[in-house]
Amino acid sequence: MLIRVRKGWELDEGSAVPEAIAFGRRHALAATGALAASLAGSSASAEQTTGAKERFPPERAVTPEKDASSYNNYYEFSSGKSVTSQAQRLPQRPWTVQLDGLVESPASLDLDALLKKVSLEDRVLRHRCVEGWAMTVPWTGFPMAELVRMADPKPEARYVVFESIAEPAIMPGLRQVWYPWPYREGCTIAEAMNEMCFLATGMYGKPVPAQNGGPIRVLFPWKYGFKSSKAVVKITFTDRRPVSFWEKLQPQEYGFWANVNPEVAHPRWSQASERLLGSGDRVPTRLYNGYGEFVAHLYKDLATEKLYF
Repeated sequence: MLIRVRKGWELDEGSAVPEAIAFGRRHALAATGALAASLAGSSASAEQTTGAKERFPPERAVTPEKDASSYNNYYEFSSGKSVTSQAQRLPQRPWTVQLDGLVESPASLDLDALLKKVSLEDRVLRHRCVEGWAMTVPWTGFPMAELVRMADPKPEARYVVFESIAEPAIMPGLRQVWYPWPYREGCTIAEAMNEMCFLATGMYGKPVPAQNGGPIRVLFPWKYGFKSSKAVVKITFTDRRPVSFWEKLQPQEYGFWANVNPEVAHPRWSQASERLLGSGDRVPTRLYNGYGEFVAHLYKDLATEKLYF
């Protein structure tokens, strides 16, 4: 008999979304046809408050879907927060993710074929933007570690680079040539292999909307949100620490690690508290966004690094 021990960051699915969606979501999202369609009844899920007795639950209400899916940073489309209508121009299929660099098994992976090979699961995660707002979202996806194992990095590979799609014909923000397009972010292989690093293909029981980074995005819930690349098309393994999008643009304000820390202020504003989307409530920010139990050990030997920006 298989006994599954729930991780501390996991939430009982029934507490976050209606039961019918919780039981059917994984199979629906794994199927090509279902990925293109919404699941019936899911609109109610965003209003529910988490209530599971977990070792480390989100401890706050799930953000209403209408707020999480309409307030977005997506500079490829616009520097404003309302990018929903523009983002719908980005086709979600076909979609290919390329694995390259210092790997034994480079590949060009069709997303639908990939979803049949991985272990889809549901997670309810908190997210914190460096701008000071936050949300709590139910996702479906799979651990980044599964993709790392597929790529089979060579011994000298130490970092992972995520590259987002850049299509000038449908992304007007790419005309702003002072930005270092395409959007690239990175992490260490140790961070990518951590159980908290997640590749999301579903959100609120539906495919991840285009404006939220669909059809596939990476999530680092213990880091500031700009680290979580949207619409990923290429994942490269390298022996050199990458200089990511915002770090290249404003190195005095944004660094490689970008771990959440309420005591380290952004050069232009405090990080001590955050505004919750939906309610507008302001709450204290937590170190590592509250996930230190699972990730703090990654940084124990990096005392000289600027870990938070």
